[in-house]
Amino acid sequence: MTRFLLLRVLTLALTLLAVSFIVFWTMNALPGDPAMVILGLDSTEDARAALRAQLGLDDPFLQRYLAWLIGALQGDFGTSYSFGVPVGGLIAERLPVTVPLGLSATVLTVMAALALGVFAASRHGRAGDFAVMGLSQLGIAIPAFWLAILLVILFSVNLRWLPPGGFPGWSDPLAGFAALVLPTVAIALVQSAILARITRSSVLEVMRFDYANTARAKGLSRGRTMRGHVLPNALIPIITVIGMMFANVVTGAIVIENVFYLPGLGRLMFQAITNRDLFVVQALVLFFAATVVFVNFAVDVLYAVIDPRLRDRVKRDGP
Repeated sequence: MTRFLLLRVLTLALTLLAVSFIVFWTMNALPGDPAMVILGLDSTEDARAALRAQLGLDDPFLQRYLAWLIGALQGDFGTSYSFGVPVGGLIAERLPVTVPLGLSATVLTVMAALALGVFAASRHGRAGDFAVMGLSQLGIAIPAFWLAILLVILFSVNLRWLPPGGFPGWSDPLAGFAALVLPTVAIALVQSAILARITRSSVLEVMRFDYANTARAKGLSRGRTMRGHVLPNALIPIITVIGMMFANVVTGAIVIENVFYLPGLGRLMFQAITNRDLFVVQALVLFFAATVVFVNFAVDVLYAVIDPRLRDRVKRDGP
């Protein structure tokens, strides 16, 4: 198992290195002069030359990449041109909004998807199954931003139960939580619709195995059979899908934060693109990509822990 973990950590490090190189190369391969992008078309050549020298844009590519990579490892992503402060500080200020939003949306997605998927599988071919599959198909078809607007109209404008947008901070935890309820639901409803269908298929497949039928033949109730035998085995492929779906939660948060005017990383990305702040965009793309890589690494390790077949194979043959 130790060898398996070491190999996965090495793979994680190489993946992050490759991601950092691709992000840096992509941002620098964009057509046009970065100094002109930052300063605008009306800037003078002298101003653009001074900015290129200040940012080190005239240095060789590998030299700039290594300097940026070493700085990134130390938390130094440069200075934002539009905000005039270190990029790392900007990201740290926005994390208390984006991290709770992403975690709450992921938890709600998993809880809703598991409940609906198991409910549909246990009523396969009946009205409950058709109802869940119909609702999940509707959820897949609805764009998250449009659903967010509908939620604002219903719960903020008409019912006045929840705030329509903005974030008051965590000095008042209840107000902060209330501000994240609608964004969380907007992200989770769409993602849970996808995961519910996958959960249903996985549970139905496991229910056909002999050990599930044997448990029922021994007199166990349908609920105990589902909880003790079917669901634990059905979770193995579902956990892998959850890791891949986290990327959709991250990208969904970028859009939803702008709909609800939340001062998180998604809104910072939008502001940086609008202000042509390439250093902030570059750092945020790396941050989102690294987050997805870390989550998939954690899911890969968790998969080996919960799946006895893979765990035994790792102990016997290595990774």
